[in-house]
Amino acid sequence: MKIVIVGGVAGGASAAARARRLCDNAEIIVLERGHYPSFANCGLPYYVGGKIQSRNKLLVAPIEMLRQRHRLDVRIRSEVVQIDRDNKQVSVRNLESGEEYTETYDKLIIATGASPFRPPLPGIDGPRVLELRDLNDADRMYELATSGVTRATIVGAGFIGIEVAENLVRRGIHTTIVELSEQVLPPWDQEMIAPIDEHIRAQGVDILLGESATSFDDGPDGLTINLKSGQALKSDFAVVCIGVRPESQLAADAGIQCGDRGGIIVTDQMQTNDPDIYAVGDVTQVSCFVSKTPTQIPLAGPANRQGRIAADHIFGRQSSYRGTQGTAVVGVFEKTAAMTGLSEKQLKRLDIDYEKVYIHPANHAGYYPGAEALTLKLLFAPKTGVVLGAQAVGGDGVDKRIDVIAMAIQGGMTVEDLEEAELCYAPQYGHAKDPINMAGFVAAGVIRGDQPVVHVDSIDPQMFLLDVRSEAEFAAGHIPGATNIPIEVLREHTDEVPKDKTIAAYCKVGQRGYLATRVLMQRGFNVVNISGGYTSWLRSQ
Repeated sequence: MKIVIVGGVAGGASAAARARRLCDNAEIIVLERGHYPSFANCGLPYYVGGKIQSRNKLLVAPIEMLRQRHRLDVRIRSEVVQIDRDNKQVSVRNLESGEEYTETYDKLIIATGASPFRPPLPGIDGPRVLELRDLNDADRMYELATSGVTRATIVGAGFIGIEVAENLVRRGIHTTIVELSEQVLPPWDQEMIAPIDEHIRAQGVDILLGESATSFDDGPDGLTINLKSGQALKSDFAVVCIGVRPESQLAADAGIQCGDRGGIIVTDQMQTNDPDIYAVGDVTQVSCFVSKTPTQIPLAGPANRQGRIAADHIFGRQSSYRGTQGTAVVGVFEKTAAMTGLSEKQLKRLDIDYEKVYIHPANHAGYYPGAEALTLKLLFAPKTGVVLGAQAVGGDGVDKRIDVIAMAIQGGMTVEDLEEAELCYAPQYGHAKDPINMAGFVAAGVIRGDQPVVHVDSIDPQMFLLDVRSEAEFAAGHIPGATNIPIEVLREHTDEVPKDKTIAAYCKVGQRGYLATRVLMQRGFNVVNISGGYTSWLRSQ
């Protein structure tokens, strides 16, 4: 068996290593266009910022290890320029010598990844307009970031843009973020990311939302980034981080089927329309695990699993890819945002019926020192309770909760299953009733009718707003038009609550509002609890 793999990072390297473990006498050739196979893309911003001090730490599997330990024929600076499917061979160009040659294959795996999108703007190819895809990009950015520069502009506020911004600030560089949408980290729902936006600005980062670059002018006094609003930003350099596009042209030219957005269409076994050609990683179009619709989500975990699955299938193993559910996390100046499954904006776009709840617990027992607030949003099917997605922001413990819900989605679990989840507990790690359980309690209560909810974006002006917090809390700030009756005296003052209106009760985060809802429901009132309470309302403003 002779396997040729085009691309030696993430999915390609994973496929090569798995293939070697399955067949020690197979001929396995890895053709990598760059200088390094199997490097840590996700660590590049942290090398630029000095958090990762040794560049060699980014070499996950150095080339000599791949050659000696795994006996792989790894050829760097080797670009595949053509696939000849009829003769089962590829044309390879040595980028150092310019020499071209052909290499035959029994099975071909395309792992060319995705490249940063760079729109055809004037000046975008200038030497001070950077991107961050590989070690050469990181070296250039590292050189600039440590040369005494003081100003940088990041175009794009997605994962990479936010991570680059954090690490440039760590270097003492004043950083401005320019983002076309009306929020940072666009994959998240806007209200969930509001505290992250506030936290980033608190670090001295300027954020310009609803803006985009129109041109870059490189002059003797620095780089000028011209924006659509007419504003001009002066910087020492800029980093363009506005998404990636699958590098699928090689495959498309060979007649391999690609989707509308360019991703190579594959089966659950990562086969293309040519049974001898597989594709893995960011170059592929995959199925969303939750909605079963085609999608492209460039993430390292799925790429590595897909590489293993392709190798398994080549050697007759029963292995298939379940789909990508978009489980992701990003660190932002010691805060964390994480998500899994579908967001609310995706559910709306796909016209999938859903309900949602918000909770705002501490990450561990409040009496134990160091407790931090986190916000968890849970999305679920309103009739069955099947979990559709979740998002969380805060400090420690955010990733843990989203990982638990990610597995619940994989298992097709419901909010009632979250109620019964038995999770680790000690006061420094969590609660006897973990935030996962609490989200399950609230969501299951909604389905059962124990506590009808209304969301801050759906409050009807005709509702009677009932604030059940203390008088001091109410005086410090409340939803306009609300009436304050603290929960401790509500039972004695129900005559002050109208029975001819829907009552929208709320407290700080929802717990006292829930109790008020139960008290009033049992007395014949039409009442709903504002999900997430005053905290959610504040974040919506």
